[in-house]
Amino acid sequence: METLSTGHRVELPLSTTARARGVVLPASRSGVRSILPESLRPVRVTPTRAAVTFLSVAYDRIGGSDIDPYDEFGVLFPAVPADAPPVSAIRRVGGYVDFLPVTTEPARALGVEVWGYPKAVADITHRERGATRHTTVTVDGERFVDCAVDRPPTVETRLSTASYTTMDGRLLRERLTVDGRVGAWPASGAFSVTLGDHPRADRLRRLDVGDRAILRVAADVEFTIHAGRRVGSE
Repeated sequence: METLSTGHRVELPLSTTARARGVVLPASRSGVRSILPESLRPVRVTPTRAAVTFLSVAYDRIGGSDIDPYDEFGVLFPAVPADAPPVSAIRRVGGYVDFLPVTTEPARALGVEVWGYPKAVADITHRERGATRHTTVTVDGERFVDCAVDRPPTVETRLSTASYTTMDGRLLRERLTVDGRVGAWPASGAFSVTLGDHPRADRLRRLDVGDRAILRVAADVEFTIHAGRRVGSE
């Protein structure tokens, strides 16, 4: 059982229910490599391109804790340990979590204190219109991103993947399990991403992010986050 600075208590692994929409876009391979820890390497989608994922999430339940549901927006870089063999399916690849705005202080404390997720409290608005979710994120009074994604078809799926974070100078791997309806649609233009004026947006702009999706994704699932394990100690 973990006790947060907010007084909330959570038990690991943490089971949540969530509705996520996202898009995976090509980005400068050298630029992504410069952001990742040395012990990770970006997943290559072409000889010169890596990828960045923008993920809009609405949580409906946070385990059995008294943490209220919250909204989230993630920026992740698909990556694997530097000594891992080549991968063939990007949809099952783990991602290094670069930035994770959330809407409440308990949500920020949960991510930062338990796993080292780089969370910040932000204003996040999800607007659903038909199959499209439009998300706006403002951090410290500055617009970070506007992201709209059309929901692809989904099927019942159970899968396991991972996220990577840095905590106290150590690279951690968090096993993630997903059980519910998941969909991924390749080579899509049914989305839009507009970066704002926040410094985090400026950094993403330097990655030469592409305008056609590698994948457009959706998930309406039970999402379980396991305790982080130091990479290299497993």
